[in-house]
Amino acid sequence: MSETIFTKIIDKSIPADILFEDDDVLAFRDINPQAPLHFLVIPKKPIATINDITPDDYALVGKLSGVAAQVAAEYDVAEQGFRTVMNCNEYGGQTVYHIHLHVLAGKPLGWPPYQETLKSQ
Repeated sequence: MSETIFTKIIDKSIPADILFEDDDVLAFRDINPQAPLHFLVIPKKPIATINDITPDDYALVGKLSGVAAQVAAEYDVAEQGFRTVMNCNEYGGQTVYHIHLHVLAGKPLGWPPYQETLKSQ
């Protein structure tokens, strides 16, 4: 897999507002937030898309959700609620090819999230 902005954040070659880090996972604020609290949770292991997850990765990918809940609780948004989103490939809206879980919180979130896209179809 080629180097991405996320591998540079993992390597600390570019800065990020890190909210959580351990040997396997990193969580940091999104640079283009779509909610009052918007952060990403990524595995340090480079996995390009959801399609590239193997059975050996299942525990690691599951850990992303656990870290999302932990950070949401630390920022007092867990009880109100939050949304998690993982995009896959072009039509799914993926722009960085290193899997990442978006966590959005701090305001009511509508559904569907992209109503304007649905109207144009």
